[in-house]
Amino acid sequence: MLSEYSNPPPETVELSGNIGSSQDDQKPPAYEGNDYNTLDEPVSVTLYRDLRLVGQKMHQVLYPNGNDQQLLKNWDLWGPLILCLFLAITLSTRAPDQQSVAIFTGVFVIVWLGASVVTLNTKLLGGKVSFFQTVCVLGYSLFPMTLTAFVTCFTQWIWLRLAMTLFTLLWCIYAAIHFLHSEHIKLGNRLALSVYPLCLFYVAIAWLVFSI
Repeated sequence: MLSEYSNPPPETVELSGNIGSSQDDQKPPAYEGNDYNTLDEPVSVTLYRDLRLVGQKMHQVLYPNGNDQQLLKNWDLWGPLILCLFLAITLSTRAPDQQSVAIFTGVFVIVWLGASVVTLNTKLLGGKVSFFQTVCVLGYSLFPMTLTAFVTCFTQWIWLRLAMTLFTLLWCIYAAIHFLHSEHIKLGNRLALSVYPLCLFYVAIAWLVFSI
């Protein structure tokens, strides 16, 4: 009688697997999409990517096509620094030996000081752009003038140098105004007030390119 009411032996259930494995499987990978850790990449890859971006921005200055948001958003100072150094070195090699150091220093100071003054003027006029973004645009817009300075090293024809300098001067001004006229900066009716010092900035550099 008692055996009929005795408790049956407990059933054993086998458990297998790792505790918490379902949660681990649901975790996203550490690096996915655009969240790539550039600190772990080789230096050569970083340099190649930066140089490729600089080249794309120079191409954008040569052929302004309305896609100005990329240059303003992804600004950098490497491109303007390279162009400024190349322009200063080119003009200093064309100058007499006793003036080469003064020419190099003068070009370097005029480019960066002039770009800073034009940028501050744009900011005071209410331009919705940062200081370094405007310096980036002004620096990259020097690319046509830098090409003229290099090409005119190989010719002494005064009229050819004058024509090339005037053409690239207008090109630089057009490229810079194209970016400053964008809706992102929102200068509105005050655009002419920002264009005047900008033109003086590029005219001063063009005069150095032509006269040296």
